[in-house]
Amino acid sequence: MTRRSRLGEFPGGVLEINAYDDDPADGQPGVYLEIYHAADDAQRGTEMRYRATAIGYLRTDISGVAQFRDEGQIRKLAARLGYDFADMIVYDPKFGRPPLARLKAQATRLDADAVIVPGPEHFEGGQVPGSLVRQVDVITVTPEETYARCAVPM
Repeated sequence: MTRRSRLGEFPGGVLEINAYDDDPADGQPGVYLEIYHAADDAQRGTEMRYRATAIGYLRTDISGVAQFRDEGQIRKLAARLGYDFADMIVYDPKFGRPPLARLKAQATRLDADAVIVPGPEHFEGGQVPGSLVRQVDVITVTPEETYARCAVPM
């Protein structure tokens, strides 16, 4: 089975199209489509938040058996820094979906101010992606560092 992915970003959302070239009985290839749009949340912008929102992110292949410990450390750091923790994005590479697209879409949908990760090794190549830092602050647990949006040139 061959899979082709195409990502498209637009203000307030991400469009992800995955085409699978398998050979089903009807002869038509499968298409999987996801659209994330910030306007889909009917309450967005109508409620008053008292604290900034953060989401967590980790990869199961990096965390391994320490996944629950890593999730706990992310939640603990979010609470210590005064964030309202909204969601944990757990990426498992065996599913093959592009992890950064889902993370960006969820950050947009939840209007997140920060993404907290156990360490930079949870991103491709061990580097925090600049495209993500342009959208949200990225905070690593170990070493405890903040990649701030204002520090990244546009």
